[in-house]
Amino acid sequence: MGTPASSVHPLPLFEQAEDWFRRARASLLSAIPCKRGCCECCTGIFPITRLDALELRRGLEELPSTAKNAIVTRARDQIAAMEEAYPTLKSKPALDQWADHIIDEIVERFAHLPCPALASDRTCSIYTYRPLTCRTMGIPIESSGMIHGACTVQTAVPIIRLSPTFRTDADRIVEHEALSLSILRRTQPLTGEEFLLPYGFVPTRDSTP
Repeated sequence: MGTPASSVHPLPLFEQAEDWFRRARASLLSAIPCKRGCCECCTGIFPITRLDALELRRGLEELPSTAKNAIVTRARDQIAAMEEAYPTLKSKPALDQWADHIIDEIVERFAHLPCPALASDRTCSIYTYRPLTCRTMGIPIESSGMIHGACTVQTAVPIIRLSPTFRTDADRIVEHEALSLSILRRTQPLTGEEFLLPYGFVPTRDSTP
């Protein structure tokens, strides 16, 4: 059963995520160390959705050709390294049918890779068009009743628990994302909904939205 439209936040998905982060950060009394030039969370690969890929490619089109080509080249190099280690990625880049433990293994193996869009000055080249994960990264994570820092830098500062309201709002973002993907499925033929980050910068047979 689809998510009722009435339960979804009226803001567009990516704007909703940004709004949530701003409010959550303010509620944590400046305990979040994220600032321009801090790129601890910009290293490592992770799954993104087709919605994220659409945003990334919109961002690429806003860049000068030299900057765009440099990002795409870095992404292709990372894809080549991953496909050499996991040849099945060449024919099946979509993660929908991959076992979770294999995805975790790939993410762990290539945790050293910086985001292809990370510039030499340690800033994001496509910041306005970054994936949902990036837009919400930095807020402490709660798991099994324990609060964990979102990165190694954050563990050096006091970690404050978010109020239940913010956790509920985070759940609504997930619902909104699922609804948006459902709408995309109805308007475009899809062979998969999730891909590893570098694929989002490079159109391929199975990952082109």
